[in-house]
Amino acid sequence: MMYSYTGKILHVDLSTRKSWVQEVDADFLKKYIGGVGLATRLAYDNVPPGADPLGPENALCFACSVFAGTTMPVGTKHGVAFKSPLTGTIGDCLSGSHFSEMFRRAGWDGIVITGKASDWTVLFIDDDDVQFLDGNRYVGMGTTETQEAVRGHFGDENVRVSSIGPAGENLVRFALIDNDGRQVGRCGPGAVMGSKKLKAIAVRGSQPITVADPEELFKETLKLIETSQGPGTAKYRTLGTPSNVLNMNAMGVLPTRNFRETVFEGAETISGEYIEQHHKIKSVGCSGCSIACEQWAEVREGKYKGSRIGLDYEPLFAVGSNCGIDSMPAVIHMVQIEDELGMDAMSCGVVVSFAMECYEQGILTKEDFGGLEPNFGNDDAAVKLIEMIAHREGIGDVLAEGVRRAAEQIGKGSEHFAMHIKGLELPGYDVRSLQTFAMGMAVGTRGGCHNRALSYELDVKGVVDRFSLDPSRGKMHMEKENFACILDCLVLCKFLRNCFDDFYPDVARIFTLTTGIPMTAEELEEVPVRVHNLKKAFNIRQGWTKEDDWLPPRVLKDPIPSGPSKGAVINPDDLRVTIEAYYEARGWTSEGLIPKSLLIELGLDDIAEDIGVEEAVADIAGSE
Repeated sequence: MMYSYTGKILHVDLSTRKSWVQEVDADFLKKYIGGVGLATRLAYDNVPPGADPLGPENALCFACSVFAGTTMPVGTKHGVAFKSPLTGTIGDCLSGSHFSEMFRRAGWDGIVITGKASDWTVLFIDDDDVQFLDGNRYVGMGTTETQEAVRGHFGDENVRVSSIGPAGENLVRFALIDNDGRQVGRCGPGAVMGSKKLKAIAVRGSQPITVADPEELFKETLKLIETSQGPGTAKYRTLGTPSNVLNMNAMGVLPTRNFRETVFEGAETISGEYIEQHHKIKSVGCSGCSIACEQWAEVREGKYKGSRIGLDYEPLFAVGSNCGIDSMPAVIHMVQIEDELGMDAMSCGVVVSFAMECYEQGILTKEDFGGLEPNFGNDDAAVKLIEMIAHREGIGDVLAEGVRRAAEQIGKGSEHFAMHIKGLELPGYDVRSLQTFAMGMAVGTRGGCHNRALSYELDVKGVVDRFSLDPSRGKMHMEKENFACILDCLVLCKFLRNCFDDFYPDVARIFTLTTGIPMTAEELEEVPVRVHNLKKAFNIRQGWTKEDDWLPPRVLKDPIPSGPSKGAVINPDDLRVTIEAYYEARGWTSEGLIPKSLLIELGLDDIAEDIGVEEAVADIAGSE
């Protein structure tokens, strides 16, 4: 008997308005666990090669954490996987909210949504009853407004809702899905949902969530809660991730004015400390969270009076220092409207900063912006640009494509400062002086992402020289990448990563206490290796090549102009050597392809037949 898991995956075809149930066994679930691991397997199985990310053949795949709805702290989360409209490769996201728990209570380990509705639709999953409801009444509503309206329609606060805003309706390629104020944020899942004419997914569940050994699991829960309230997470409980602003600024890695500089003169007024002193309302946590890192802030006076939102470091950097804006009220307002319009605030901020640099370089003119003058630091223009992007108005129609496609359309040298990897806009760390992390992002399966690897720790903590690269970093990054991956499969918040005495044995035991499925530390360690190879296999099948594992021109050609990291730039030859060392550590060919034998060893025999290369081919590739 399985506990926590249900062994059921719900498949929904919006084109035919039909649904069916896929039953999976304990061995299958043990291989992928849940979250990003299970969602990626579902995406691989349901997204055909060459699928249009905005076409009906793309699949939007949800998968619960194994701990959703249990007493495990910071474990009520879910993963979502799909083919990204930004990158054309795997888009995999995480979110934590009451939607995750209700998803499990409805009796599902995963949900796969394919097809395209003939008109705007709300999908209602009421335990095992699937309904297709009219969604036209919600078109044009923001994300939160939609969720409240859908719950109001049912008259039941137990109905939990994931929704898109106008940006998703308009197929902005970095549109997000919002649930309870938490986001499935990166890679464009909201655009995929919008392409399917799916305005919202509502879930209501009445089934109990059981665990194999409630008494022992509760003991582990109490231990983790106590540890997670200790000194290791103190800064997240008081200032949240915005505490990173001053730290990154002091190191000279805070992206400023579209990654042109790495020190921001206005850092003090957009810092976590400034929020605490002038704007903080409260700290908020995800469902079941014992840390509560999100800092809710409000503007109490001035032109943005009344704006309020939960702030994390990444959105803050993107619309703050990276746009040259040093006004916290403006930052709060911009993040609020990005969330409500339904756009990834990180990508959106980087897109706006790109547009500002195009304007300052004379590549785009005041006329191109419809009369706006979007200099760095102009918050009025930034707010207007955000709205234009969400509604695809004027230049917003070009910018809604993301910086890679926008630069391709605009040309005139703008490609040099289009800050993305594989089409995904970069996070809040200038990697010219975090070079292990730079290599890690270059090879990352979902593009410019800080959350799928923890190798920035090696640079920031001084384990390695952060201003250089060498082949040893390949294996070091791989180990950090695997650790991030297992957290994303379980799903456990990364802020818990240092709260275990001995991670793999401890978590293997907790998994067994929860599910009743025996798991050893060695078996658990193999899961992220399997899942990472699965992500890479997805990308290879969708057209990935070695040339995609690279960095934007600015970080390879423009030395940091000033500050603590002055002069830092990444040597392309060192980058290539380190990438190939990473491939070797992974057991891949020098072209980054996966040998059949490795896939078979990982229990991915079917995928070995799809994309695995023969050993002879691997040997030849290695000798070139």
